[in-house]
This record gives sequence, structure tokens and C-alpha cells, in this order.
Amino acid sequence: QVHLVESGGGLVQPGGSLRLSCAASGSIFSINTMGWYRQAPGNQRELVATITSAGSPNYADSVKGRFTISRDNAKKTVNLQMNSLKPEDTAVYYCNADLRPTAWARWYNYWGQGTQVTVSS
Repeated sequence: QVHLVESGGGLVQPGGSLRLSCAASGSIFSINTMGWYRQAPGNQRELVATITSAGSPNYADSVKGRFTISRDNAKKTVNLQMNSLKPEDTAVYYCNADLRPTAWARWYNYWGQGTQVTVSS
């Protein structure tokens, strides 16, 4: 059984910062790409940022220069530092990971339960 658990969401004023963290636990042999997605009410889930196991990041245009993704392979964690937050960043943020439970298993894609980020004055 594999779990992705997010933390760090909350309410912040425009221009403020938040740091999201996600920890993977359970039967995990290896993790490939990890990332963050978000979904605002009435919208489809969209990519925010991803990072490969080698540490190569990829960002949505809407967050470039404001958000920074990082990971710790040994701890099986991925973080999202969000600066200069805007009201349009308000959404539920989901952690995502491609991983193999065992050495002989195929790759599976997992999602966390999500954490609410609200940017409002």
C-alpha cells in the first residue's frame, strides 16, 4: 500500500508565501517523476510543476518565477515553495508520483488527497 500525504496548505494574503510538502510512504521500490497539480472550483485539474528523479523541474507558465519545486529522494518527499501568491492560485493542490512498489512491478501513478490553498485578503 502506497500513500502520498500533503501538508502545508492554508489561507494567505495576496503576495504572501506558502510551502507545500508531500511525503510518500508504504511499499516503494523507486520513484520517478513527482509533481504538484491543482484544481479550482469549476475547473479541470492542471499541472503546476513536476520534477524528475534527477532533479529536473518543469513549471506551468502561470507559476514560473514564483513557485519552486524540490525533492529529497532519500526521504521520498517533494516540496512546492509558493511565493508572490495571487487569488487565482486558490485551489486544491494535489501531490502526484510515478513509482514502482517492487523491483519487478510496473510503474503506477498515485495521487494524494489534496490540500486547500486559499489566497485572499
